[in-house]
Amino acid sequence: MSPAGLPDRVRIREVGPRDGFQNEPEVIGTDDKVRLIDQLSDTGLARLEVTSFVRPDVIPQLADAEQVLARIKRRDGVSLSVLIPNERGLERALEMRDRFDEVNLFLSASETHNQRNVNRSIEESLSGLERTIETARAEGLRCEGVISVSFGCPYEGEVTPERVFEIGKRLAAAGCEEVAFGDTTGMANPRQVHEFFIAARAQLGGVELTAHFHNTRGQGLANVMAALEEGIDSFESSFGELGGCPVPPGSTGNVATEDVVSMLHEMRIETGIDLAKLIEASRAAQETLGRPLGAHVLRAGPVDWQGQIDA
Repeated sequence: MSPAGLPDRVRIREVGPRDGFQNEPEVIGTDDKVRLIDQLSDTGLARLEVTSFVRPDVIPQLADAEQVLARIKRRDGVSLSVLIPNERGLERALEMRDRFDEVNLFLSASETHNQRNVNRSIEESLSGLERTIETARAEGLRCEGVISVSFGCPYEGEVTPERVFEIGKRLAAAGCEEVAFGDTTGMANPRQVHEFFIAARAQLGGVELTAHFHNTRGQGLANVMAALEEGIDSFESSFGELGGCPVPPGSTGNVATEDVVSMLHEMRIETGIDLAKLIEASRAAQETLGRPLGAHVLRAGPVDWQGQIDA
């Protein structure tokens, strides 16, 4: 830990190629996806979520999962992950087992959001994921359990931390080495995040705890800072501030990776990421999509300290 009590180094999983691309109104071409993922894997990112094995008719933006995995470059030191919704999704993914290293498995912390997102109850999702995790572990895959709407549900309102932690414990007991808590529709606030992660560390000791914040209401970086102050050193974010949540409407993008990295570097916290290359990747995505993206550092550039501090 740094003298200020903050982590000395932070791990970031870039989720834009999955979480970002799946929320675009148009389907991004496979060639463009491969080019952008290869650009991201050259930035120093150690963890990169590249696609999802959801049903193509449900998320047509990611229907080319097999083609993307087959064509992207495998770089030393970059762990590639795919999002898995259920046992059938894992079966599809395992046909390309040599092309990725981790699986991310998800469900919601509220019954209504889970039903609207995957058409299952929480218990049905958990039971299926427990079987899926067992199979994935047998294949030597690292497993991350992702709990959506951990900080509040747009349909049900408050989601108690106790409910979230019970789900997290089930995922950990099933074999997840990492549990991520998603602020899926941007309802979290910094005070809540402080209290949540104090309790999470007590309830889920021994499991890597990851924060996944959205910037829907402009509080993404403030929430990152609150989690950092409670010792959280693992985050998920999306280049360019791409992404959101398919349900409900208006749940706009993830906190931008370049904004997170820029803030961390300004605070002398290491990430291993080349910020200039990351900004280049976001500019390339902006050109591909033909519209401005929301990341602040993409527009303003890094702070210029006249050579006194590295970008």
